[in-house]
Amino acid sequence: MGMRNTTNVADSRKLVYKPLTLERWGDFVRLFSEPGVQNGCWCMYWRMKRSEFHRCYGDKNKRAMKRIVTTGRIPGIIAYDKQDPVGWCSIAPREDFPVLDRSPTLKRIDVQPVWSIVCLFITRAQRGKDLTHTLIRTAIKYAERNGAGIIEAYPIFSAETTYAKWELYTGLVSTFDKLGFKVAAQRSRVRPIMRLYL
Repeated sequence: MGMRNTTNVADSRKLVYKPLTLERWGDFVRLFSEPGVQNGCWCMYWRMKRSEFHRCYGDKNKRAMKRIVTTGRIPGIIAYDKQDPVGWCSIAPREDFPVLDRSPTLKRIDVQPVWSIVCLFITRAQRGKDLTHTLIRTAIKYAERNGAGIIEAYPIFSAETTYAKWELYTGLVSTFDKLGFKVAAQRSRVRPIMRLYL
């Protein structure tokens, strides 16, 4: 279950990162309302069965995410530039993303408790400014403050994949490698499980 930590964290770019709570729901809606696939996903892809996800694509997924937030669970962190939400990282205990264990590629590799990074989203206006690195670094700090000992990520090797550009939402292997993550398992040519031990 996601933690309730509401501590704000600032980075060297003077951006502020805040956990998504009910009081910040409007900021999340503003962020995800930018035209794109996230506007139908609402970060529910790893939280529900594929058939249900596709059936609920759009407003039903949005309502499903709001129900999660309403319970007090924290599904991730929002990056702010002044008052404007500009980025999102979905990070929480792996148990919050049950579909991972339905995947032959991403099923658990052991029984150790881990936190998972499953989604990164940056607004178009902020892309190309190295925000992804600072977003991940802040997510790491947030998880560590909430007791995480291991963080997993599920990025892709961009040079090896034929995935559509939008599927880069899990990040690139090269990005996580620079931040100290190491490949812990690789059951797919394009998508490994990477881990950072804190």
